Amino acid sequence: MSAEFISVSFPNASNDLNPLPDAPVDPRYLERYSRALDDYGFNYTLIPYSSSSFDPFTIGATVLAHTKNIKIIVALRPNTVYPTVAAKSLATLDQLSGGRVVVHFIAGGSDDEQAREGDFLNKEERYERQEEYIRILRQAWTSEEPFDFDGKYYQFKQFRSAVRPTNGLIPISVGGSSDAAYRIGGSLGDIFGLWGEPLAETKQQIERIYAEAATAGRTDRPRIWVTFRPIVAETDELAWEKAHRVLDRLKDNREKGLHRAPPSAPRPANVGSQRLLDIAARGDVHDRALWYPTVTATNASGATTALVGSPRTIADSILDYIDLGADLISIRGYDNFNDAVDYGRYILPLVREGIREREEAKKKAAA
Repeated sequence: MSAEFISVSFPNASNDLNPLPDAPVDPRYLERYSRALDDYGFNYTLIPYSSSSFDPFTIGATVLAHTKNIKIIVALRPNTVYPTVAAKSLATLDQLSGGRVVVHFIAGGSDDEQAREGDFLNKEERYERQEEYIRILRQAWTSEEPFDFDGKYYQFKQFRSAVRPTNGLIPISVGGSSDAAYRIGGSLGDIFGLWGEPLAETKQQIERIYAEAATAGRTDRPRIWVTFRPIVAETDELAWEKAHRVLDRLKDNREKGLHRAPPSAPRPANVGSQRLLDIAARGDVHDRALWYPTVTATNASGATTALVGSPRTIADSILDYIDLGADLISIRGYDNFNDAVDYGRYILPLVREGIREREEAKKKAAA
């Protein structure tokens, strides 16, 4: 049993509680934040992407330049970079960092968001394109000879890259909750990303991903990545008080137009957000401490499910998901820098201690 931790890197001090619209890059903040993640034992940090955000390759390179151990996960939409170019860009970063790069594919959950950068394919077509893209990257990283590709979305002749990843390949992450996402991620992904759902629903999704891997003839399985937004305080009681303050601020910011989902926004089109909203309609709290009002307050805009409690409660909740099969746990807060430090100080050590205890119990049982 093992687990690794993922954070998210931000280029400035803007966050969900105190948004700073169109804030520029703050190099000192990015450096300080990156080093804190490295110092407090996070294993990965996601470099997110949207049509209006900063370039993830440049932000990722900056994070790598200021850290020694943490790996970056570059979020990539296939419509934004031609695959042969992306193969070289990612491999260049990987060489510069000594093998600290992962790529996470975003097929695109919103037609409107995709259209902002000239992408007018429907969802099924976007997943088909993503499948071609992944196959091209892997061939570009491994082929010694020039090769042709004649697909539905990409065509080229005699391409060969002299820029190879440090360890031969760069891990590929896929996410989503649709049939197409399960199929492509299960068959081709090294990692599959899920949003924080209750344990029963998460177990169903993991089984579906594993089934798709088996159908594709794989002898291995994608590693499972689950994402939460923990709200932590010294005691459970204080954490719940804090959670309601966070919720009030999220609602207030959305009413003021300071959230990416305006109050008039329709129900999201992507399956993952729809699943979160459906679960939220069943109740506020699930399992130990999984809290869903943050989902409805933000119209399920991305990873929005919270874990609420003391460090012990949150660590035990995370261990429940690790017991279920999660290998990668993404935790980011609402006050980005301060929450990351609190997680590193108080939650990561407890989870790792719990994993060690489980391993020792297994060894004793087998003796």
